[in-house]
Amino acid sequence: MDKSTVVALRGKEEVVDPLTELLRVKGQALLAAAVQAEAAAFLEQYAERRDVQGRRAVVRNGYQPRREILTGIGPLAVAVPKSRDRSGQGLLFRSHLVPPYVRKARRVEALLPWLYLKGVSSGDMQEALTALLGAQARGLSPAVIGRLKAQWSVEHAAWQKRDLSGQRWVYVWADGIYSGLRAEDERLCLLVVIGVNERGQKHFLAIEDGMRESAESWKLLLRDLKERGVHAPKLAIGDGALGFWAALREVFAKTREQRCWVHKAANVLNYLPKSLQAKANAGVREIWMAASKAQAERAFEQFVLTYQTKYPKATACLQKDRAALLAFYDFPAEHWKHIRTANPIESSFATIRHRTDQTKGAVSRASLLGLVYKLAMCAEQSFRRLDGFELLAEVIVGVQFKDGVRQRSDEFEQAAA
Repeated sequence: MDKSTVVALRGKEEVVDPLTELLRVKGQALLAAAVQAEAAAFLEQYAERRDVQGRRAVVRNGYQPRREILTGIGPLAVAVPKSRDRSGQGLLFRSHLVPPYVRKARRVEALLPWLYLKGVSSGDMQEALTALLGAQARGLSPAVIGRLKAQWSVEHAAWQKRDLSGQRWVYVWADGIYSGLRAEDERLCLLVVIGVNERGQKHFLAIEDGMRESAESWKLLLRDLKERGVHAPKLAIGDGALGFWAALREVFAKTREQRCWVHKAANVLNYLPKSLQAKANAGVREIWMAASKAQAERAFEQFVLTYQTKYPKATACLQKDRAALLAFYDFPAEHWKHIRTANPIESSFATIRHRTDQTKGAVSRASLLGLVYKLAMCAEQSFRRLDGFELLAEVIVGVQFKDGVRQRSDEFEQAAA
């Protein structure tokens, strides 16, 4: 038989696409963390109990053999901790999440919404685990859920202190994300920075709480990044209403500024009647989608000429950031679609904002940051590499670009040699 004509068939439980694989990995991590927290809560319950020799009566005793739980997104491997009771009273750890002999989870497909949207309240956590393992998870105690949240806060705190000097961060995106949650009497705001390294890989650099319009809040954040090894990026992208820009000019004075066209278009349209917004939006788009800076300038002037007389606030809003709106023309054309807007942050936080807007009541700042951090790390794994990432090396050494085209390569070639 000609082996080239044989087509291998996938197994029933085999993962067949990257999204499903991501969900499987995250589901497995969630299950492992939950079982560990459940075991820790059990041991803590008997922490004061002693055996006849005065030792702790209930202690860890390794793990049960690792086994797989069959789910709708593929098998999830889990090793359940074991305990030992030195007092002989039979106080042994039994997981409510993964009881003995369970081999198949129920409705694990329902875990997907939690991975992207949930994780704020204890009720949501229990709902997610119930989706993962069925009715067995209903016995999960608030203490276990609280332990998981505390663990995420600790992870976020350690992440905030990590060394960033090993990579060169070429572009950064910044935004202040308001949530629907409150801490005491304040509406919580997250200051978020995403950077792209010399290999074109995007990573979250900062997720902190602060005031969106406060230059001082952003200054503290940027100084911290600088102390941890971030050198002045070549370009920063964000909304013009941020206190970020004043802080950037002080901390990273050499970094160029690019205003987000999506935010700018929305602000301009707010000054126009609804009947004109579709046409005006098309006019704005002609500017930032122009093939050259000269064409963009002409489209810019045409927009001002069309609307200035009747709607001066709209044109003034556009004109005040003119230079910063057109900065992207001095960078490789392959990068334009990435650096004209703050979309990396907007798209990552759309679902997080949606979830927190639906959650009632107040939470602590530490809880919010820990939970958002976990969701952000999940989102980060799906980030696409920057198109034309090989040109970042030229941007770093200062090769000049005009209308997205390299103008001088000698400096880059000398540096490479």
